[in-house]
Amino acid sequence: MKPSSWLGILLVAVGALVLLYQRLNNTRQEKVLDAGPIHATAERHERVSISPTLGGLAVAGGGALLVAGGRKGSSSRCLR
Repeated sequence: MKPSSWLGILLVAVGALVLLYQRLNNTRQEKVLDAGPIHATAERHERVSISPTLGGLAVAGGGALLVAGGRKGSSSRCLR
């Protein structure tokens, strides 16, 4: 399989995941207090939104790579 086909498959898969999960949740621990033997931390929850347009573009670009890779592969093979 050609590298462009692998890239196309990867783009379609990532684009589909972006369309399914449009929000990413991230939890991180942050030091609130650090005074001698006393340590206090707090968890911060963040949500990152991803535009579904990016997922659609990734799926379309991956599909185009797969189609273009398939056309190049079939036309370059000649039977003599």
